[in-house]
Amino acid sequence: MSMMDSQQVQMTGSWLDRLQENGYRLTAPRQAVIDVVSRSQFVLNPLEVFEQARQSYPKLGLVTVYRTIEKLEEVGLLQRVHQPSGCQGFVAAFHGHQHLLICQGCGRIEIFSGDVELVNTLVKTVEKDSGYHVDDHWLQLFGMCSECQDKIG
Repeated sequence: MSMMDSQQVQMTGSWLDRLQENGYRLTAPRQAVIDVVSRSQFVLNPLEVFEQARQSYPKLGLVTVYRTIEKLEEVGLLQRVHQPSGCQGFVAAFHGHQHLLICQGCGRIEIFSGDVELVNTLVKTVEKDSGYHVDDHWLQLFGMCSECQDKIG
């Protein structure tokens, strides 16, 4: 087993532990869903998760995928991504003050840290202009990764 495979097995195991700590049963169908979403570097919608997870668990039902995604989001392991197309996808949650860069060509995600001072200035401007008090934010930037740019140009 390679070092990368070993790290992914540990990550999947920690996700299963987190579900169990929150009172959820660990079933083979849930394991198949977790294997897919915990290892993905792409935004996945529930149907994509379903199709990929069925490769390892052919009897998997689509309802189980939706329920598992919901539970993973509840315990903070998945984050919802709102895409320009209107479709929602999901990515493994990250911790700390970070943001997403999402390729509109292939769906690959990159996590980046923003310039805190610049973001704070923007938030203060929005608060002043709108009268809102901003408690939190989540920045998503959409574009084309270098691989997709190379394919089209």
